[in-house]
Amino acid sequence: MRVIAGRLGGRQFDSPSGHRTHPMSDKIRGALFNALGDIEGLSVLDAFAGTGACSFEAISRGASRVTAIDVDKNAIQTIRENAATLSINSQMKIIQANAISWSENNPEAVFDIVILDPPYDDVKSSYISSLATHSKKNGLIILSLPPGLENSLSEDQYILLSQKNYGDATLAFYRKGV
Repeated sequence: MRVIAGRLGGRQFDSPSGHRTHPMSDKIRGALFNALGDIEGLSVLDAFAGTGACSFEAISRGASRVTAIDVDKNAIQTIRENAATLSINSQMKIIQANAISWSENNPEAVFDIVILDPPYDDVKSSYISSLATHSKKNGLIILSLPPGLENSLSEDQYILLSQKNYGDATLAFYRKGV
């Protein structure tokens, strides 16, 4: 895998072995970050980090800090090794935990951008709603979901800015209104 753009653009990184993660394709990751535009100095939560690709891309494009969470031990080990190879350890907080347990234990943690790319075989609306609360007021929440799956964020609290289907994934961009 590779970082698409920014100061680390073109740099390669490893993917965890096995089939427990579904890496976001370059096409979808590129679309996500191109839609975000300038993220210089912003904080990012990558709640289902998997390969760490979104975390690495965010730092490459100027995010000041990224918190990457994944429950899989192998994925976390690979993210740590890649962060060291890319020399970005100081900008990353890498946590091995169930994202919902982390959320419940860190209710005060808020970020400018929250990226939610849950396992496609186990998308839970309650998880998405809980993790979206970690967005700052007027912050962005990006959902990467299997095509055809309904978005599950409350219209009372979140404003749908855009949604686009990319074949094997749908990206939905929300802004937290309250």
